[in-house]
Amino acid sequence: MLRTDELDYHLPQDLIATEPASPRDSARLMVLSRSNAARLEHRTVADLPSLLHAGDLLVFNTSWVVPARLIGRRPTGGRVEGLFVKEWSGGWVCMLRGGGLRPGLLIGLGRGASGEASGVSLELVERAGDEPGGWRVRVLGAEGLSTPTVLERLGLTPLPPYILKARRDRLALVDDRADRGRYQTVLAAHGPAVAAQRVREDDGGGSASIAAPTAGLHFAPGLLARLESAGVRRAEVVLHVGSGTFRPIEAEVVEEHRMHAEWCRVPEETRAAMERARGGRVIAVGTTTARTLESYAAALEGDDDLRARVGASGLARGVWPDWLSTRLLITPGFRWRWCDALLTNFHLPRSTLLAMVASRLDDPPAGLTRLLDAYRAAVSAGYRFYSFGDAMLILP
Repeated sequence: MLRTDELDYHLPQDLIATEPASPRDSARLMVLSRSNAARLEHRTVADLPSLLHAGDLLVFNTSWVVPARLIGRRPTGGRVEGLFVKEWSGGWVCMLRGGGLRPGLLIGLGRGASGEASGVSLELVERAGDEPGGWRVRVLGAEGLSTPTVLERLGLTPLPPYILKARRDRLALVDDRADRGRYQTVLAAHGPAVAAQRVREDDGGGSASIAAPTAGLHFAPGLLARLESAGVRRAEVVLHVGSGTFRPIEAEVVEEHRMHAEWCRVPEETRAAMERARGGRVIAVGTTTARTLESYAAALEGDDDLRARVGASGLARGVWPDWLSTRLLITPGFRWRWCDALLTNFHLPRSTLLAMVASRLDDPPAGLTRLLDAYRAAVSAGYRFYSFGDAMLILP
C-alpha cells in the first residue's frame, strides 16, 4: 500500500509554467531509464529523434479539448464561474462556483473573454452528486445548436486552476485566442467525428476532453516529420479527459482512491501498428495514452477484477472493444503489459499520475524513491512544471 503523503514534494511557485515553451519542442526533457538507475540526462524534446530507434512506435492521444470554461452572471449581477463537464438528457452537467446557487436560478452566459451578454442562459435544475460543485442545468437560448458549437462560441480555454492562479499572482496578460491553440495538440481530431460518439451521463463519459493530454503539446509538425524520417512510427488512441483530472487524492492510501471513469478507444489501426512494432518499443506519449493502452491490455489479458476496473466485465475474452469506460488506477507494482516507455510532464504532488510514473520507473519501493530524486533534480535545475511545463522520458 502507498500512503498519499508519500507522493508529496516541494515545488517553488515560480517553477509553475504559465505559458508553454515556444517553439513547442524547445521544452526541456529529462531522460531516465528503468533498467539503468544511474541514467539521468538533461536534453530537449527536439532531441527525441536521436533518443529513439527506428521501429519504435509513438502513441498519441488525439482527443480534442473543448473551450469548456464558462463565465456567467446571476440576475443580480454576481459573477459565476463554471466548467462544462458532459451532457445529460436534459442539458449539461457543469461544475459551478459562486454564492447563492439554487434550483431555478438563471445564469446568463457571457461571450468568451469579452463577457458580452450572449442571450444564452443556464437554468439550474438539481445538484449532480457525482461532481464536486456539480449541477445539472438546462441550456436556454441555444435551441438548434450542438453543444460543441455553443462552447466554441461562448467558452474559454479550460486551463487548470493552478495556471490561472499563477497568472493572476504574476499579473500576466491573458489571450484566450492564443491559449486555444497552445492548449491543443497538433494531432487533435476536431469535434464532428469525435462528437458523434454520444455518451450517456450514467456512463460517466463525454465526446471530447475538458483538459489537454499535455505531453502531446510538445510535438510540432517539424519534429513529427523528423521522427518519421528517423524511422519512428506513429499511432493514435483517444481518451476523453474528464473532470476527475482535477480531483486530488482524498484517501490516506492511494489504492483506496476512487478513480473517475473516462472513455477511451484504441483503433484497429493502432492495434495493427503495435503488432508490427515487435522488436521496437511502444512509447506512450502521456499518462492518458498509457492508461488507454493498459486498459485495453487489461480487457484482453487481465483477471476478472482488472477487467471490471476497465469496464470490460460484459465483454467476451479476446474480443477487441470498440470503447472502454476505464477506472484503471496504476500504482507502484503494476504489471505493465503494452507500454515499454513513457513520455510525460512533471505532475502535481499527491496525484494518481505521480503514482503511475513511479510504477514505470521501478518496482516498489525503488520506483517512488527514484521518481522523487528525479523531481528534486528537476527543481534544482529549474525545470518548468505541470501542464505547460517540461517533460520526462522514461526508457526501458
